[in-house]
This record gives sequence, C-alpha cells and structure tokens, in this order.
Amino acid sequence: MTGPMAPQRQDTRKFVENLSGAGKSIAVLTSGGDAQGMNAAVRAVVRMGIYVGAKVYFIHEGYQGMVDGGDNIKEATWESVSSMLQVGGTVIGSARCKEFRTHEGRLKAAHNLVQRGITNLCVIGGDGSLTGANLFREEWSGLLNELQEEGLIDEEAVHNHSELHIVGMVGSIDNDFCGTDMTIGTDSALHRIIEVVDAIMTTAQSHQRTFVLEVMGRHCGYLALVSALACGADWVFIPEMPPEDGWEDNMCQKLSESRARGSRLNIIIVAEGASDSQGQHITSDFVKNLVVSHLGFDTRVTILGHVQRGGTPSAFDRILASRMGVEAVLALLEASTNTPACVVSLVGNQAVRLPLMECVQMTQEVQKAMDEKKFEEAVRLRGRSFENNLSTYRLLASRKADSELPNGEEEKKSGDEEQCNSSFNVAVLNVGAPAAGMNAAVRSAVRVGITEGHKMFAVNDGFEGFYKGQIKEISWGDVGGWTGQGGSLLGTKRTLPGKHLEKIAEQIRIHNINALLVIGGFEAYMGLLELSSARDTYSEFCVPMVMIPATVSNNIPGSDLSIGSDTALNAITDTCDRIKQSASGTKRRVFIIETMGGYCGYLATVGGLAAGADTVYIFEEDFDIRDLQNNVEHLTQKMKTSIQRGLVLRNENSNENFTTDFIYQLYSEEGRGVFDCRKNVLGHMQQGGTPSPFDRNFGTKVAAKAIQWITRMLKESYKGGRVFTNSEDSACLLGMRRRAMVFQPVAQLQEETDFVHRIPKEQWWLKLRPVMKILAKYKTSYDMSDSGQLEHVTQVRPKESDFSAAI
Repeated sequence: MTGPMAPQRQDTRKFVENLSGAGKSIAVLTSGGDAQGMNAAVRAVVRMGIYVGAKVYFIHEGYQGMVDGGDNIKEATWESVSSMLQVGGTVIGSARCKEFRTHEGRLKAAHNLVQRGITNLCVIGGDGSLTGANLFREEWSGLLNELQEEGLIDEEAVHNHSELHIVGMVGSIDNDFCGTDMTIGTDSALHRIIEVVDAIMTTAQSHQRTFVLEVMGRHCGYLALVSALACGADWVFIPEMPPEDGWEDNMCQKLSESRARGSRLNIIIVAEGASDSQGQHITSDFVKNLVVSHLGFDTRVTILGHVQRGGTPSAFDRILASRMGVEAVLALLEASTNTPACVVSLVGNQAVRLPLMECVQMTQEVQKAMDEKKFEEAVRLRGRSFENNLSTYRLLASRKADSELPNGEEEKKSGDEEQCNSSFNVAVLNVGAPAAGMNAAVRSAVRVGITEGHKMFAVNDGFEGFYKGQIKEISWGDVGGWTGQGGSLLGTKRTLPGKHLEKIAEQIRIHNINALLVIGGFEAYMGLLELSSARDTYSEFCVPMVMIPATVSNNIPGSDLSIGSDTALNAITDTCDRIKQSASGTKRRVFIIETMGGYCGYLATVGGLAAGADTVYIFEEDFDIRDLQNNVEHLTQKMKTSIQRGLVLRNENSNENFTTDFIYQLYSEEGRGVFDCRKNVLGHMQQGGTPSPFDRNFGTKVAAKAIQWITRMLKESYKGGRVFTNSEDSACLLGMRRRAMVFQPVAQLQEETDFVHRIPKEQWWLKLRPVMKILAKYKTSYDMSDSGQLEHVTQVRPKESDFSAAI
C-alpha cells in the first residue's frame, strides 16, 4: 500500500540529523603515552563536531595545556585536521601533568574551560587520564562555585556551564583497558613488532640463532602474547601467565627439540613486566644467558622499546579511531545530567558505550588479582579477547615433548572408544584466490589437529588437487614458519567440486578422510554447498565439514570479516598515503584509484575511510551522472580551501558504464582549470605481501576453533566403527557475527546470498559509509540506532555449548 492510506509503522530509528550541536563547545585532548591512531580520533571528533554545528577546540599538551590555558586551547577548523590521518603519535601533543592532580590545578583548568564556554570534553588516553577526567567532572560544580567566590566568574557563567560532560576513548598500545577488545594504537604496535620479527627471522635463519625479543607491556602481556601467536614464537613470557617451576628445563628441551626437527632458529618473546611464579622479574638477558649456558646456542637480545609507539597508524587503528571519534561526539550530544562519564569502545565488531568508572575499576581489579597472584582471575577479568588469545596459544604450545609421545606401548582401548580417543583423518585445503593469512590458518589447523590426536592431511591445489589425488599427510614440523608467509603454500585453485564429485568421493574413500576443513573465498563456500547437497548420492560426504572465510574481498555471507581483508586494506591505505604524498608539491590534484573486491565494496569503502577519501564508488550504492557531477563540484569547492588535493576510490565492478577511465576523463574535463587528475589501478598488490598481524592472529584463532568443532562433531558422529553425519549443522561456515564467532550451516546461508554478484544480501560495513561521507564534508543521513545504548561491563561467560565466543 502506498499513499495516505498506508498504515504508519512506528520508526524507532535515530538519525544524526535530529541532533544539534549548535551553541555547544567540545574540547578534545590527548593525554598520557601517545599511540598511533590518536590523530585519526582527533580528526573525527573535530569534523563530526563541526558537522553537527558545535564549536570544537584543541587542547594542546594534554591536561598541562588545560591548566596553562592561553594559546594551548585553540578553536579547530575543518582544514586544521587535514593530513592528520596518516601521522603517528599525536599532533596536538601529550604531557603527563602533576599540576592537574592537585585541586588548584583543576581549578585553573575549570576557569580556562568556562572562559571559552567549553562543557563537553573528549579525552583520548589511558586509564589514568580517564580517571582524572572523571574526578574533574565530579568536582565541576564545586570548582565553579569556588571560581565565583573568588570573583573570577559570575553567577550567569556558573548557571550556563553547570554540567561537564565527558567521553573517553582509550589510546594505549598495551591494550590494557577492560571493556574494549582493542584500544587505539594496539594494532599499529603489533605491526611494528611483527615487522621487526620478520626481519630478524631472516638473519636468525642464516646463522641458526636464537633471538630473545623484549616488547612493551609492564602490566599487560597482550602485545607479547599476540605477537607470539602471529609469528609462531617458541616461547612467550607474560605477566598474566608466570611459567611453572622448572620452566627453565622445559623451555630448553622444547628449543632443542625444535632444532632437532630441522628448525634453524628460535624466537622467544618477553613482555617487559614478565615474572616467575615467585614474583622474580624475568629479563631478556636472563633468558639469553639461560639458553647459552644450557644449550650453547648463539643467542641475541633485541629490545624494541619506543619503536612500538612510532610509525604510521595501521588501517585498523585509523578505522577504529574514526568510528570512535564520531561515536564520542554523538555520546556528548546525547549526554544528560544523569548520564555517567562513558568510554566509547569496540566489542567484536560493534561500537559500544560503557560507563567509564566501571571500566577503570575492572582494569584496577586485574592489577589487584595479579598482585595477589590470582592469575587465572586476572586473565578472566582482562576479557574474552585476551582469554581467547591465551587459550589458542596454550593449544598451539601444548604439543608434548618428543620424549613423551607414545611409541605404541599405550594400553589398547576397545572398539569405538579406541577410535574416538585416537586418530581421525582430517583434510585441509585452500580454495579460491590466495589471501594473506591462509598459511597461518593451515599451520594452526595442522598443529591443533595433531594435538587433538588426529592425522592431518594436506590437499594441494584446492578441489582440483583433491580429485587428482594430490593428498599427503602433513606433520607438525612441515608447517613451521608458515604464519608470516603470504599467499597459499598449499596451492589454491578456483575449481568447483561439482563436476568431479565421484573422483573426490573416491579420494575420500582411499585416504579414509573423516572430516574436511576448507579455507577460502566464495568458491570455498560454493564448493561446500555442492558437497553437502550431494550427500544423498555419495555417503563419503557425510562427514563434518567446516569452512573458514579467507578472501581479500570480504564478500562471504555469514561473516563480518574474512582472513586476508585486513592485509589488503593496509596495502590500499599505504598506497593511498604515498599517492597523496606525491601531490604534496603539486597543488590541486585529484587521484582516482581502483580497488579490488569483485562486486563487494568493502575494500573501497573501508579503505576510503582509512585513507581519508573524498568519494567512494561501489556497486551496493547506486550512483548516476548527477552524483558524479556533485562530487566534482564538491572537489572544486575543496580546492578553494587550503586542502588542495582529492582522493576518489572506485570498486572495480561498481558500475559497468562508469568505468575508472570514464570517471577519470569526466573529472579531468569538468575540473579543467581547477584541478588535474591522475588514475591508479592497484590490482594484485592487494592480494600479495606478508599477512598483517590481525590476519595472522585471526587465521590462527579461527582455525583452532574450527578444529575443536571438528573434534566435537567427530566424537558425536562416530558410530558402529565409522563417521557418519548428514545433518545440516555438520556442514558449517565459521564466521564472525557482530560480537561472536558462530558456526552456521551453509545450507541456511543460501537465503542470505546474492549468488549472481557473489555478495551477502546484507553487509554491516555499509553503516560506515555515512561516517566516511561526513568526514569528507558531505551532508548525509546517518542512522545511529546501532549505537547510543549505554551498556555495563559484564563478566558473563559465553556458553561453550553454542560454539560462540568473541574472537
């Protein structure tokens, strides 16, 4: 029904257009230790604030600038945050301020804010900075009364500025703040660490050396733990997991057995705050001397230090900070008298608001638990992300020493029990185009499978290799050093199994394959659908099958993210940075850049957000010649400001007629005399390169989870001496949905799939497009329904029975 007779359905959505910042003043400051991505957050706060009509101020040098006032507090303009996105550290400065800890200091700060009409504060820093902000807020009305008594402000000023609203964003490379999965700067710090580890591995291999790497993390072992997972380190020391007594001998035995299996190097990672179970500090030099004295290995120490804080922010940190900055402004606009000071953060893939002091208290609880040597409790309080990393690390590190492995003397068990507790045959294959992180997933699957007692088989060249019989058993040592390798070491093809079902069934029979793990893109998804729908004809396919999405395009239904897309985003962002820099001496230049992705606009949109694009053309959002004309006009206006360059991204299949060449020629013609154009097709560089820390870690964790699911399914489906299962839920895709990892039957995902264009019918990242447009100064509609709910910091345990836990 249309027209006036149509029933009115209540629209509960919230739009940013209904929020006004007119008459409000927002100040943004960075405090405490710097972190890459802080500038992206500052940029987002300034631009979103100006967009909603508020005045926005920079406070330079953190709380020190707030106390000192004067030129430290300056009004920001749209142009003043241009070119900040790709810069590390914090452009507005940060300082630790003793004076703000005193009542007199806070009184001066309050006076400086009131003079400029500032009653909204956005603080980017660690838990100390945020605690200070909350204290300031609690004292606010008392401070104003004092200022009035001293005659520094009048009664009207007290009345007009009676409330101070505070929103925090956590900028800390240590990722030590409870309530958020990732803090701003953590991913970039991991990039620095992994760059160093990759470089060290090549020299260590040449000389058969052992390297001990010390990374930051005085109270939190996140950087050490995740970098150990991402590089496949032999041993890691973190504050939350002191090694058991006798660790010295255990470590040395593990190192020597690794060498005996043919490894030419060892990597040991030490967090700077690591200690043993007695509380004795474990230093990198102590570990080095231990290895030298026990094993005689040539051992070197590398202390990474402040390198980890430096450099350009990763794509992830830019996106995280931009999303948080926009969310922070919305939280300030919606704050009321009763709203507690909140922190905007990310849980899984979703932006959330959490009460600031609940997060701070939980963070302090962690330290308390560690001081009392309650380490399991500390790990639990750190949150699900940390717990998952630790449990995956323990899984991969739990291989028994060669001397402990059974030599056939173990007592025989009977019938089904024997098979259920000994080896099943599990095959792993890569399908589709290569994606960075595939090898990390294969390594993790093989090692966790062996730990769980299975025989692991590698299939070369996808389904093509499967039907040709390119299948061989793969051992623990065969996948050594795979985490940092790009592409697909198993080999991968786009061939679908449909035409070769009989031969594949025969190979499953020959090798007695009891379960399948398929790592790949859209072809892997299609292949799993074809295999599972042929179960009635071929009983060989009635085994547990699971797929892990791995494709740069991130176009798989059932998962918000896929292995490889983060590496591709970083490739796009790095290239866009260089291209923008190439125009620094040339005024008025616009770059048209084509990205990969098939019909999926994920890389173009999210890459555009990370690179600060002016416009992004994608298939999912129709555009016509009038839109192109408006975009040219928008850039013409931009060229009249001090920002005299533009960046336009176009997804390769966004429109069959408006090609990259067409858009380039249109912009060149319409912009004649105002700006000139250059075009760039990024091509396969988006698929290459070494995997980013995120993709290594993501691949490692999802593959471990997939193998655990396979083990569970094998035990459930082993009856009468064979594995048999043809239920829908035994052919699954393991995907990340909002905040959790979920196993979903592929048959059920068909309804969510646009098979013609090889994309999901609904895609979460389309909600990021308004953010990108707002930050590029376009008026747009922004649905805020997803955000804005203040949640509480919980310690709820995810149920294991539903196979879902946050990654």
